[in-house]
Amino acid sequence: MKVRALDHIVLCVNDVAVTCRFYERVLSMEAREERPGKWSLHFGTNKISLQDAGASPNIARETIPGSGNFCLLTDTPLDSAILYFKRQGIEIVEGPGERDGAMGKILSVYFKDPDGNLVEVSNQL
Repeated sequence: MKVRALDHIVLCVNDVAVTCRFYERVLSMEAREERPGKWSLHFGTNKISLQDAGASPNIARETIPGSGNFCLLTDTPLDSAILYFKRQGIEIVEGPGERDGAMGKILSVYFKDPDGNLVEVSNQL
């Protein structure tokens, strides 16, 4: 078997509504209710499914809010993105710094979402 692509990731969150508002406001993602009580965030051709920490059954048993860590690519120059995040009241916890991305070198900054998940925003170099 050969894997072709990543379809989506799942973030475990304490409050789905707070998470949706944060990602809509800060990163212009679109929150969608896929079925009653099941929400996801959409951007480009990508999706982040949201798992309410209090919902059951939770088949991903060891996931907890704040355990996520993922990287997003942007064409916005990172200096401009940093200024934008600061205006939004988002604290940069690391960076900018050069990293190895899936398709080569990237320049990254990191911040945390309301649940403490680590969000990396990067420019390809």
